[in-house]
Amino acid sequence: MIGFVKDDVKLDFYLVHESLGFLVLWVMLLRVGARLYRKAPPIDGPAIERRAAHMVHGLFYIFLIIMPVSGFLATNAHGFPLKWFGILPVWSPLGKSPDVASILSAVHEWSAWIVLALFTLHILAVMFHHLIRRDTTVYRIL
Repeated sequence: MIGFVKDDVKLDFYLVHESLGFLVLWVMLLRVGARLYRKAPPIDGPAIERRAAHMVHGLFYIFLIIMPVSGFLATNAHGFPLKWFGILPVWSPLGKSPDVASILSAVHEWSAWIVLALFTLHILAVMFHHLIRRDTTVYRIL
């Protein structure tokens, strides 16, 4: 009986994980559209810092799209079509394909680690600007 409860919890976790990931994809697509429509405010500081900031933000955008797409496709390739938040069935572009699923799962996992590294780098930059330099960079986003 306890094994069934664990499996149900695990499936519920995956449903929430996949549904939130799919939501992140749509939010990121809206964010890209908004950024294309309205440019970001200029970044102050030395050229190397401006380039680094643009690179980190660009990589954030790229990997916050790659991660949910690869996760969604991996789930499809594992043979589990997404039912968004348990309500809305989402069309599966891939059928069950274990070979493709393992590749997509690896892309999903690596992109998650890259997003975590970018997030860490971003937080360190925020702390550097706010606590060490004491400049107004952090207020650009508020």
